[in-house]
Amino acid sequence: MSRDARLYVADIVAAGEAILRYTGGVTFEAFADNDEKRAAVERQVFVIGEAAARLPDDWKQKRPAVPWR
Repeated sequence: MSRDARLYVADIVAAGEAILRYTGGVTFEAFADNDEKRAAVERQVFVIGEAAARLPDDWKQKRPAVPWR
């Protein structure tokens, strides 16, 4: 049984929200100097990429405005 595409989208949204929490109010310089923040954001970007890659192709084709790559 495959996972519902909406759950992958929920993962993408949650990861994006986490990135916003981790970077909110942080200057680029402070972010660049903080290994933990960078690692946390990198992990969430990975989650986004994995979830997007697992979305069914027909689901993505119905949403051509999204740059899936």
